[in-house]
Formats: sequence, structure tokens, C-alpha cells
Amino acid sequence: MIFTVEEINRDPVLLPNVTLGYLVADTCLAEGTTLSAALSLVTGQEETVSGAECNGVPMVPVIIGDARSSASIVVADTLGVFDIPMVSYFASCACLSDSHRFHSFLRTVPSDAFQAKAMARLLRLLDWTWVGVVAGDDEYGKSGVQLLLKELEKTGICVDYLEFIPKSHSQSRIRRIVETIQSSTARVVVTFAIAPDIEVLFKEVVLHNVTNRQWIATEAWSTSILFFDPASSSLLAGTIGFALRRADIQGLGAFLAQLSPVKQPNEPFVKDVWEEIFGCSLAQDWQPSSKTPKCTGSENVEKHGRIYTDVSQLRVTYNVYKAVYAIANAIHNMMACQPGRGPFENGKCPDVTRIKPRQLLHYLNTVNFTTPVGELVYFEDNGEPSASYDIMNWHVDESGAVTFVQIGQFDAAKGPGQELNIKLEKVVWGGGWDDQVVEFLSLQDTMGIVLTVLSVTGATLTTTVLAAFFHHRDTPLVRANNSELSFLLLVSLTLCFLCALVFIGRPAPWNCMLRHTLFGVSFVICIACVLSKTVVVLVAFRATLPGSNLMHYFGPIQQRAGIFLCTLVQVVICLLWLLLAPPLPGESAGGEIGARVILQCTVGSVVGFVLVLGYIGLLAVVCFLLAFFARKLPDNFNEAKFITFSMLIFCAVWTAFVPAYVSSPGKYTVAVEIFAILASSYGLLLCIFTPKCYIILLKPEKNTKKNMMTR
Repeated sequence: MIFTVEEINRDPVLLPNVTLGYLVADTCLAEGTTLSAALSLVTGQEETVSGAECNGVPMVPVIIGDARSSASIVVADTLGVFDIPMVSYFASCACLSDSHRFHSFLRTVPSDAFQAKAMARLLRLLDWTWVGVVAGDDEYGKSGVQLLLKELEKTGICVDYLEFIPKSHSQSRIRRIVETIQSSTARVVVTFAIAPDIEVLFKEVVLHNVTNRQWIATEAWSTSILFFDPASSSLLAGTIGFALRRADIQGLGAFLAQLSPVKQPNEPFVKDVWEEIFGCSLAQDWQPSSKTPKCTGSENVEKHGRIYTDVSQLRVTYNVYKAVYAIANAIHNMMACQPGRGPFENGKCPDVTRIKPRQLLHYLNTVNFTTPVGELVYFEDNGEPSASYDIMNWHVDESGAVTFVQIGQFDAAKGPGQELNIKLEKVVWGGGWDDQVVEFLSLQDTMGIVLTVLSVTGATLTTTVLAAFFHHRDTPLVRANNSELSFLLLVSLTLCFLCALVFIGRPAPWNCMLRHTLFGVSFVICIACVLSKTVVVLVAFRATLPGSNLMHYFGPIQQRAGIFLCTLVQVVICLLWLLLAPPLPGESAGGEIGARVILQCTVGSVVGFVLVLGYIGLLAVVCFLLAFFARKLPDNFNEAKFITFSMLIFCAVWTAFVPAYVSSPGKYTVAVEIFAILASSYGLLLCIFTPKCYIILLKPEKNTKKNMMTR
């Protein structure tokens, strides 16, 4: 906060000719102390003032804090009566979203409502449906757990136990909680508690040597190493947690490293931090007999104060940075107000010589700016920021040191089904589950090889038939069966066989989007050609009746137009699908933690997937009914009965596909879809073209106009 204030004061553009000052008070992690400190700040009773520019003790018009939800509720309830704004950087309780009760409360941290939703989505994705829950006995824990339980119920995840960590940190109660965790059959433990509570819990976990547990962390401790003991690395390694978005703040590391009790002798917080980092004492009355050594003031912060000077995980810190800049930008907008055009009564502008909390609150609610880091910051109607989280994984090396690896992201601004993005192949699993198998249908699998051979064989056979038809294109049988439609049908059938190959291999954005679109369009062209052939047979027979003039309406041009229109509908469906919610690579996991990671193409939009299949099914059913009615028409070149058999096989295959697709696990889901594509393609090829190829290649004497017209 001090660093940001000084950075703003050096900025000649943001607040020219204005110097920001500040008062700082310790909350001591107690609601009573927090409220007392807040009241002292806003009423001008605070004695210590930092900065020679301040004349007397000013009354503070805005408070940055508190870090805890419980204390923020108490302070916001009190200060809200006087419209004094608060901007919290870490109080995430969803209860604080009540804009009627907490109308003067804003925050730069997302509400826990989003985190609870993200947690449930993650557990569902990983197929972890049997979990335990441990929460802190405060507003953060209780409110968060209520939201979490609702989300878990929606996603079908069952909870074995729910335990609350007491604020008294009673050893007997903590021991009982750990014993419950140890005896439970739920391997996944979801936590919703602040870091001090988690620290007490994990000390007992280490004592009981609780292994084989996958810990899920909230943003309160997901990137905290304050309580990470190398001895507990095997127990906490693999922890998965949600973290606030990180940022790189230029100059902060150097600012922290230059602080020392020698350079800032009157800063009480510098003294406290120094004693904490180096385990020494700066007390004036220090005696050699003291348990702690005396500080020299020249200790090396950069070398030994890693927790203090480490700026690689600026998350909560960045929220403080944004909170200070929000206030500065609100004051900037107040100063830019033009008389007569102000937001208050009669176009009045705010008084910037003595800022009133109520006026500052108005400008804070409407602030919209970009931080020096490059992020757009604004508050929504209830004083909330946009919600997004990094998903972190605890990796521990051989020396016991912990590193935080980002494995995914949750962004509430994205559409349903797209908020959670996670790369499970990067995950180190908790509880010792490190041997994971990445699974997808590939050419290294026996199943993948068999399906590839069937696909290539089908395409080769279709191409061979196409060559035979082209070679005998002037014979009566080929001409009688509408050679143009036959050629188009064979080309589209070749595409149907080949599109199965796109389903084999590691999912990528390009092949996920190509799979269903290529399959959908190819099959529609196929069915449209078969449908056109069927209609021609029916119309041709009707046209032989006296006075019939139907063939004028079903000539080659009309047939081409019909196929084009049928295909155009499917193309439009596929384009809308790709634009609105395209199929993209995704991961899921088997029921056992870390046992296997299944890479697959998510459908993106279930509606789009159903429409593509449904439209193909509609054309197939219409084609089957028309072919069934035309199967006994008396012509040697009547192929309606063969079309009837092909459509019967087609409909049977895709009717069986739906339950098989839904119930198949992992890569077998893709195999079922490929099998359905190949089976229906072979059905069309063999039923429609085998009789013709038999006559063309083996019985050429029957391939005459006289034989065609015998009946």
C-alpha cells in the first residue's frame, strides 16, 4: 500500500499537485480491534501520522481493508451508516455482495460464490464424487461452505463429513477433525478456511502422518508457504488450489529490499517485520540473557528474507495495489469534474479540498481505469470485480522446496461450459498418485489401428467403385441410375470414410472443430443424394401414367438444387456451432485420483451436436419411408429396394449409437462414434452399389438397354 501511494505521488498525470497520505492500523486478527482502529481512523483520533505534509490529524474518507470477511462485515455495518467507503482486498465472503446492507463496501477480490462454483466444476471434471469438507468457524468458512454444498449438490458430488476448525484452536477438537479425515474413505479433502486455521490443522495432520489425501485449497492459502514444512512435503505435495490472478508490479521487489529499521527507524511495521524475518529483537532494553539475539539492522533481507521479498506470487498484494489505484482514480475523476456538470444536486461538483466520504463513494462506484500492469479495473453494480482464478498445483522437488505451477484457469466472464480450463497432464497429484496415464484414441492402440484400416479400406473400395462407374459411364445401367448422382454419392461416401481418421489422434482445436463438421456435412450430402435418387424413382414411375407431367419438376437442375439446399442447412448449423460454442480439446479423469487423464474433444454446444445428428436422422428417416413405398415399382433399374436396406442399416446403427455413446467411458466414446460412421458408410456402399458392380463387372451381358426394359 505504501509503495503504491508513493508511486502515485510520483505520477505527474494521475493526481497533479495532490499528495496522498495514509494512516495504518493493525487489526490483530480480531473484530473488536478492527472496528476500534477503523473508528479511530475516520474520526481523527489516531495519534500517529506519517508524513510532514499533513497539518494535524486528518479524518480518513476511505478505508482499505479489512483482509478478513468477519471483520469487514462488522466495520462495513458501522461505517455504512455514515456512507464511508471501504475497499477490501481479501474479504471474499459472498454475504458482502448484499448491496443494500453493505452499500459502501467495495472489493478487488471476487466473491466466494464464484470460487464455490469453480470448485464444484473442478471436482466434477475430475470425477471425484466422494469428498470431505473442512472449513473455518468464521464468516468466510461458513458462508463459503454453504455455497459450496449447494454447488456440490447440483453436480452430484457427495460429502462424507463436514468439520469446522474452531477459532480457539482447541487441540482436542483439531485432533478429532484430523482423525475424521484419516478414518474417512473420502480421499479428497476440500478446505474453506484462512491460512492461520489451515496452519493449525496441518500441524496435526503431520503428527498423525495422514497420507493418501488430495487437498483442495481456496485462494486464502493456495499459494501460501508460510506454514509449509519440508517434513510435510509428501503430505501436501500435489495440492490443487484456486488462486487470485497474479501480476508483476515493477519496482516492488527493490522497494521491499531497501526497507530496514536503520533507514526507517520510526516505522513500527518495519520493526515488526524485521524481527519476524530474522528471529531477533530490536528492543531498546535488550539484554544478553534474552532468548532471542539482538538485531544489528544490517541483516541481508534479499538473502534471508525470501518470504518477505519474494514477488513471484503477487496475488493478494496485487489486489491492494488495485484498491489504492481505484481510490486515486476516483479522486482524479472528482478533480476533473466541470462546474455545472457534476453528478450531485444542480450539477454540483465534489469538494476536492476536503474530500467527503459520500462523494468519494459515488466516484468509486463509477471508476473505470487501467492499472500500470495493464488490467482494466471497474466495479459492478454491487461493488464486485470481475471473477477469475488461476488454478495452482503444488510441486515439491527432491530438496523439499515447493513451487506453484499454474495448471488452468477459471474465468466467470466466459460462457457456460467454457469458464474452467485445465491441463491435467501437468498435474502432480496429491497423496502419492504420480503415475498417471494420458489416454486418447491413437494410432498406437490396437483399436485405433483396426479403425484406421477399416476407414482406409472403405475409402479405397469407394474410389474403386467410382473408377469402375466412370469407366462404364456410357453403359445403360450407369446411365439409368442417374450417373451424376451416383458420382456425387461416391465422392461424399469417400469423405465419410476418411472423416473417421480425423477422430483418431491427440485432440487439438483444429481437429476437434473439423471432426463433427466434416462428418455432418459429408453424411448430409450422402443422404441428400440417396433421397434425390429415391424421389426420381418415384416420380419416374408416376410420370409413365397418362397425363402426368411430373418429370418437368424433377430434372437434373432441380435435383442439384435440392441437394444444395439440404447441404446448406447443415452447413449453417455447423457454422453457428463453430462460432457460438465450438468443440474444443478438454480433459477428464478417471474415478481414481491421478490414475488416468482422458483427453477428448468436448462438444462445446450439446444443442449444436444434437442438431447436426438430428438433421441427418431426419433426412435418413424421410429417405427410408420414400424408398420403402417405392421398393416394388416394376422397373429393372428400380434401386429403391436397395436404398431401403441401406437406410434400414443406417437408422439401426445410429439408433444404437446414442446409448452406446453415452455409456462408453474414455476413449471408447470416440471409438463408438467412429464405428457408427464406418458401419453406416459400409451399409450405404454395399447395399446400393454391390448389385450394380456385380452386373457391370461380372455380368456385362445384362448391362444392356434391352435387359433394362424387359419388365
